[in-house]
Formats: sequence, structure tokens, C-alpha cells
Amino acid sequence: MTDNGSEVYELIEKIVQNKGKIKKGTNEVTKVIEKGLAKLVVIADDVDPKAIVAHLPLLCAEKGIPSVTVPSKKELGTSVGLKVSCASAAVINEGEVRKEFNEYKQKLATLKQNES
Repeated sequence: MTDNGSEVYELIEKIVQNKGKIKKGTNEVTKVIEKGLAKLVVIADDVDPKAIVAHLPLLCAEKGIPSVTVPSKKELGTSVGLKVSCASAAVINEGEVRKEFNEYKQKLATLKQNES
């Protein structure tokens, strides 16, 4: 699913600020998906070449992990606390924003059902 980003970026920032755990970068994200540790995967749409992140939505679907695409790798990098761009990120632990995180995941699930 694609998101305009603002809600996801804010949620990721809150998770980082409130003792949550995020893995950054496609290699790290791939590992936590394969281990089944990711609770949400965020993928930047402006990655070039696209092949860098092309496997992530398929892997997420296979493991039953929700994923969302956002427009900007630069903004994703900023939201996870980096000074550089970030192609993908995975939420491992939502920290103290559990309620808000679960609401967002429910919203994603509803939107995906409506797309089907």
C-alpha cells in the first residue's frame, strides 16, 4: 500500500523518540522480515534502482507482515533519525506508542481489504 507519508513519518519519529526499536536499511530490514521480527515495514518509493527494495513487499506478504510505501527516502531517513536517506525501515518494537501504532496497523489492514 502507498501512503502520502506524513502519518507514517510522524509515527516512526514517535517510535524512535519513545523507546521503540527500528531497523534501518534494506539489508537489516530483510533480515528482520526473514526472522519474523518486523511488525511493520516502510519502503521508500523513490529508491533507484527499484531492485534494491523490490523483494521487500513480496517477503512481507509471504511472512504476513504489513508493509507501506512512502514517497521519500530522504524523509524516511530523517524520521528514523539519520542524516542520510533510508530506502527502508522496519518497526521491531513500538515502544510507548503501542496504541497509536496498533491503530495505524488496523487502518492499513482496512485499506488493504478495500483495495482487494
